[in-house]
Amino acid sequence: MKRIDLYVLKNFLLLFFATFFICSFILIMQFLWLYIGEMVGKGLPIRVLLEFLLYSWLSLVPLALPLAILLASLMSFGDMGEKLELLAMKSAGVSLFRIMRSLMIFIVLICFGAFWFSNNVIPIAQKKQWALLHSFRNKSPELNIPVGEFYSDINSLRLYVRDKDYSTGALLDVMVYDFSKGFDNAAVTTADTVYVKMTEDKLNLKLLFKNGESFENLEKGEGFDFKNVPYRREVFRQKEILVNFDANFNELDASYLDNQHVSKDIVRLTHDIDSVNEVRDSLRTNLSVQMREEKLYASSFTEIDTVNALKIDKVYNVDTLFVNSTYRQAKNIMSNAVSRINTVGNDIQYSKTVISDSDWYFTKHSLEWHRKFTLSFACLIFFFIGAPLGAIIRKGGLGMPAVVAVLMFIVYYIIDTMGVKMAREAVWEVWQGMWLSSAILLPIGIFLTYKAATDSTLFNIDGWKLFFKNLKNKIIKQK
Repeated sequence: MKRIDLYVLKNFLLLFFATFFICSFILIMQFLWLYIGEMVGKGLPIRVLLEFLLYSWLSLVPLALPLAILLASLMSFGDMGEKLELLAMKSAGVSLFRIMRSLMIFIVLICFGAFWFSNNVIPIAQKKQWALLHSFRNKSPELNIPVGEFYSDINSLRLYVRDKDYSTGALLDVMVYDFSKGFDNAAVTTADTVYVKMTEDKLNLKLLFKNGESFENLEKGEGFDFKNVPYRREVFRQKEILVNFDANFNELDASYLDNQHVSKDIVRLTHDIDSVNEVRDSLRTNLSVQMREEKLYASSFTEIDTVNALKIDKVYNVDTLFVNSTYRQAKNIMSNAVSRINTVGNDIQYSKTVISDSDWYFTKHSLEWHRKFTLSFACLIFFFIGAPLGAIIRKGGLGMPAVVAVLMFIVYYIIDTMGVKMAREAVWEVWQGMWLSSAILLPIGIFLTYKAATDSTLFNIDGWKLFFKNLKNKIIKQK
């Protein structure tokens, strides 16, 4: 390897790892902000939280990797341009493509690695991530009963506490509403003092009431007036009840997500897409045959002579048959026709639902199939945007390159999101929506690479002023 290749590669790698770490950290914080409510206040083990962070980071690599490549290439080439190193290399007869040679080889390897990563690692990470997230949602919250407001995290109970004795942990002046028998048959219990303890297996709560009373509706039997339902009142010095409250963390088995599109590699996705295509074609063919062969009228004639008289070459004139029928026959014909139309309509609606489910299954799997390729291609495109753009701007550091990189990535993200939305809603074909961002950014990368290779002053204000001045003069001359 030449010294120039080693120098360029070393500068790029240092910036690449730094920017990849920063981008990953920002994206993880954004992701956690969306799901922080699923984790806070549930006493989750540290091991589980770290595992969830790991899977979340692996799932966010498709967003962090292209952004890190764009930012690192911008900063590295901008820094070399600012230090006039690019100018010195070009003065020695070294072209821009020769300077970028080592990085192009490295980026190609990154593209193959990104495809392998998205095909083998991301499906496992996303499956584990969503299994943990569902486990978080099923986990009961930690018992933290507030003062002065209703607490509703204990199954069907609603607790209202007016005060607490923090030295003993006792709840003072408590009202408990039990809705286990329905909202209309709520049982109400009041007590001066309530002690709440967890059982040893952490599957139940013990509520010890002292000095209180309870009210409960009795079962309605025969002879009871609906407006006057009897109730039972109980006064007690001490009462204990046991309530189901699973405080353990039960991690769900991730295997139940094996059939989801996020858990499949390229081979399984291809197989399932082909299978669902066959099912969709079969359903549509059967529905079209049914619609063509279905007769939406029915007859109930009993007078054979009348039917034979109106029969011409074995073809029935339906309008004539109906006009010449009796009142009872016409009524039966209309009733049978309406019934048949309703039946056919229900069949069509059912077939439409089945076909829509197949279409949705096909769309989800096709989106995931194309996404495995768009990640790799995005890495390549962002390099050929960032490197020449940095050579043109000639500014290093985290100032201008960071601003330009973020703006470019926002444009990419907006276009990509719009394309995915169009594909998901079947407005466009799946491949059109998934490759929309690449189709738009690829010409930009080619244009910037050409301008950087020809030493164009793309961001020179004086050059643009001269261009518009010449354009104005040409327009004036033509007039």
